[in-house]
Amino acid sequence: MEKEDIAYRQQVVERYKPDVEKLIRYLPWLEEKSGAVSGLSENYEDSGIKGHSISFPVYDGTLMSFVKEVQQTGLVDRNYPYIYSRYGIRTAQDELKAISRAGIKEMNVLSGILSKYVLGGMTKGRMWTEAVSNGVFLNVVHKMKENLEFWDRPITL
Repeated sequence: MEKEDIAYRQQVVERYKPDVEKLIRYLPWLEEKSGAVSGLSENYEDSGIKGHSISFPVYDGTLMSFVKEVQQTGLVDRNYPYIYSRYGIRTAQDELKAISRAGIKEMNVLSGILSKYVLGGMTKGRMWTEAVSNGVFLNVVHKMKENLEFWDRPITL
């Protein structure tokens, strides 16, 4: 039983580590922007656009790089609603509790929470800025890094 458990944990580390290594370089920026409400996006209204069109959001370049990086990893799970229903996650506080409780065996929960915001932001752009300001992106990446470092060697920036 113990050998199977160790083998499973090693498989999880091997699956998630390359993707998490790509995202940890954003941790300093996420820490700096966590709690910030402004500065992550602005509405573009120049060139007289208001008169004949609607304004649209323009996002921080680092935020867009982070989102694109996540999209290129294997961390995006289109079935994230199942994780939310299975673990009874309904509010932002539930998300933060689930993140703090997640161990190496619940990396899919962390991936699901990340997916909700990355995929949801494709249609509702405010979700990206919300995930930065309420600390979801920061906490997910930090917890993934922490879990992997506990079962493997430290990951550096």
